[in-house]
Amino acid sequence: MPKRSEFGRGFVINLMLLSRHFGLPPEKAFYGAADHLTELTVPEQFRGTEIEKLVERLRKMVIWHQPGIMDQEDAAGARRILNQIGIALDTHFGIPDPDSGKYD
Repeated sequence: MPKRSEFGRGFVINLMLLSRHFGLPPEKAFYGAADHLTELTVPEQFRGTEIEKLVERLRKMVIWHQPGIMDQEDAAGARRILNQIGIALDTHFGIPDPDSGKYD
């Protein structure tokens, strides 16, 4: 039996855990967010796709963020990327017109 993960292991679950961080006020959003990247795994079927590229952009944004510097802008950017990943996943799964909504 695999050892229980401390900060999440997988793809969707880790994206969900990350999205919780970016629902917090921008000055608090990045604290601990990078922990959820440790065992975030892009499924084989998404390797080389736009989804993998978006995950890598998100990974870089979270890891390179300097708390206290551009918190609001970077948190908004992370939310946009998470929404883009969600839309790309819905499109992949056959949803013809996914949309993150006006008040994303």
